[in-house]
Amino acid sequence: MLARVRNKVLFTSKRVSAYLVTYPNQHKVMNHIDPVPNGRYYKFNIVLKQPKIGGVFHCQKCIMNFFGRIYLFRPDKYEHSVTRIEQGKRVLLSFSLII
Repeated sequence: MLARVRNKVLFTSKRVSAYLVTYPNQHKVMNHIDPVPNGRYYKFNIVLKQPKIGGVFHCQKCIMNFFGRIYLFRPDKYEHSVTRIEQGKRVLLSFSLII
């Protein structure tokens, strides 16, 4: 059983959202695509806290990846996942935009 993710909504509207997301120890995100009914979906994630072991983000194709901590990608178009967090937690600031 996966540990529970804390997803704090900072702002949300029809096209733009901002969340503070905390992934606890032992959590992982399976490879997936996030479908949207119409438009193009972009995510801009800033990793505020990286776990000591694990919790590595993988994306089939990133638009931007700075130092493994700042990502811009199309979750509606490319598969993405996060490896199991073996020690610690992963905290990220996530912005999404649908255009």
